[in-house]
Amino acid sequence: MWGNGGRLVAVLAVFVVLVGGCGQAESVPVRRGVPVREVLPAEVRDPAPPPNSTTESTECGDPRASLRPTEALPAPGRPPSGSAMDRIVRRGMLVAGVNQNAYRVGYRDPVSGELSGFEIDIVREIARALFGDPTRVRFVAINASTRVSLLRQGRIDLAVRTTTMTCENWRDANFSTEYYTANQRLLVRNGDPATEIEQLSGRKVCAATGSTSIVNIPTFNPKAIPVSAPDVVDCLVMLQQHQIDAISTSDILLMALAAQDPNTRVVGRVLKQQPYGVSIAPTAPELVRFVNAVLERIRADGTWTASYTRWLSPILGSPPPPPLARYRT
Repeated sequence: MWGNGGRLVAVLAVFVVLVGGCGQAESVPVRRGVPVREVLPAEVRDPAPPPNSTTESTECGDPRASLRPTEALPAPGRPPSGSAMDRIVRRGMLVAGVNQNAYRVGYRDPVSGELSGFEIDIVREIARALFGDPTRVRFVAINASTRVSLLRQGRIDLAVRTTTMTCENWRDANFSTEYYTANQRLLVRNGDPATEIEQLSGRKVCAATGSTSIVNIPTFNPKAIPVSAPDVVDCLVMLQQHQIDAISTSDILLMALAAQDPNTRVVGRVLKQQPYGVSIAPTAPELVRFVNAVLERIRADGTWTASYTRWLSPILGSPPPPPLARYRT
């Protein structure tokens, strides 16, 4: 699988054959006994720096609660004048930060070359509501550590990238209502006896830099060694090379990794629920309300369930009911 920045998530065996003038292969000298050093992916922190706090803040009240939606979605192409939606429509496209490394969630289809997946469908429904055309989107590949800066700089209008709704994250961005309920668990290599995080004391557990998952690891086992990487795909590469012992992130991402590498398996109890919401800059509350109206529609008309069935049912099973929307009073 090719991912963002040309990452290769498979192990390639390269066979070099030198053909002489008479058509026979010449032998290539091999230096035996020379140790091969495994190279870590770029920007890996091993160990990861300790979190500022392992106590979850409740200062925002219910982090799943968002602004009430627009009472009625305006006709496509006719948003309120001067609103964030008006600026997007005048530009001619929605600019959305997404993942392009998460199989079936947000990934580049190797056949069509198009971005596809459950989260990509959500972005396209927002574009449909804005323009009447779900293709009017410019996708920007982001990771957990760049989401906030890109929103603040106005380089993206919103982000749909497996971002957990926590009070800490609410400090940096506004959120829509919940569009998916994830559960943090573990991924290990087949044959590893560890099935719970308590069995990983002194061993390396990887999660994405800037994610809620990397902060949670020392909460569940202070003796585990957290390792951070720009993307969980980088964690999978390190797991395959025996540079780490486990990956801990949301089940939606772990199941996708396990589907790509049959030498791994998802194990353990649910460590933490991780509700996902669309991230939007705090300066655009009207866009939050608009997106919430779109989410209300796709929950009610079956679009959410159809997208889940297409993309996630092959790895997660039958679709549950969509997450209930919670609103601030």
